[in-house]
Amino acid sequence: MTSTSPNNSRLNDQLPLSTNMQAVQEKLQLFRVLYVESNERRVESFRQAFGSQIDVTDVPDGQSALAQLEHGEPVDLVLFNDDLDSLLFLKELGAKRKLAHVPVVLLTDRTNIDLRQAPFHGHVIDAFPHNYSEEALRIRLKYLIQKKDYEQSGRINPKSASIRIPIGKRLFDIFVSLFILIMISPILLVVAILVKLDSKGPVFYSSKRVGTGFKIFNMYKFRTMSTGADKLLAGMASQNMYNAPVVEKTDDERCEVCKIAGTSCQQPLFMDQKQICEILYQREQKAKAMFSKFKEDPRVTRLGKILRNTSIDELPQFYNILRGDMSFVGNRPLPIYEAEKLTTIGYARRFAAPAGLTGLWQVTKRGKAKVSDQERIQLDVLYAKTYSFRTDMLILLKTLKAVWQKENV
Repeated sequence: MTSTSPNNSRLNDQLPLSTNMQAVQEKLQLFRVLYVESNERRVESFRQAFGSQIDVTDVPDGQSALAQLEHGEPVDLVLFNDDLDSLLFLKELGAKRKLAHVPVVLLTDRTNIDLRQAPFHGHVIDAFPHNYSEEALRIRLKYLIQKKDYEQSGRINPKSASIRIPIGKRLFDIFVSLFILIMISPILLVVAILVKLDSKGPVFYSSKRVGTGFKIFNMYKFRTMSTGADKLLAGMASQNMYNAPVVEKTDDERCEVCKIAGTSCQQPLFMDQKQICEILYQREQKAKAMFSKFKEDPRVTRLGKILRNTSIDELPQFYNILRGDMSFVGNRPLPIYEAEKLTTIGYARRFAAPAGLTGLWQVTKRGKAKVSDQERIQLDVLYAKTYSFRTDMLILLKTLKAVWQKENV
């Protein structure tokens, strides 16, 4: 068994005693991952990718993992190779009451695994393939790290369990979505044919979205954009409706405090072998738009504009609702690159609500070109705090009135 922890980028011997003590306290609160893996190459690859963010301890099998959990330092997450008899490990983990709270992420190539069934339910919070996307796993880990920090700050209840959709809401979703899918099946067939005739490419478009409790799933729509549209996104950043006003940079890369004091940078960061001011860097990150949306999006096909304006492109999401990935009403499930920007204290609260086909933001701000990303976040957080069956019914009624949008957004 081996263990590594992140290195501090600043020189400890140049820091005052109080700063060193603070660094020790921070180390004690590191996010600890127990990686159950017998393949040393996989372990080393994981360390290289994530070792700077978390404290990694690796063990070769389930029995060693149980011993480490019982007698070693507290662990925030278990990353388990499904090939090492995960079923036995999870059964024994469930039998130990004091370890029942430890979340598990499975690395598995099984595609038919149902995390809602025993012994996975209550322990396994997510599953990734062995050849996982580093970006997707990094986002998941970042959310869990921020969640831990948020709990330690005392602003949420540490006893909160895994996020579940209320049973009444879930039953409503199942019966209504199934009924609607049966009724609109002829419409789905006609639209599928039109999409195929309108432009080259598949009929349906699926994208990785982040939903309830930051669970990543495939969300389905009728394709409304030309093939390869995602690759054009970076080049369209200047057209984003959520962009903040651009602030011109000066040659002096110091913040106002250091300029007034006439000193060199007192809060340096080192990125890409270059020193930058931490205050200025955080200011730039905050100014970046957290969402992406474009008016008169050139990537949209001719038929796609009609499908979007009538929301017909979202009809396949009734299948997501039937599966339990989404609900009829909730916060919109975000693409991973957008969700990453919201995994910070105060913003992560929006992921405590169910992911939804429509929601509070859609019926109050959708179609208004001047809506800010801060307004959208506030509405999402508000819904997460106050949602109820009555609220959902009111939002559904308002959604029916808002289907035909006034602006092409």
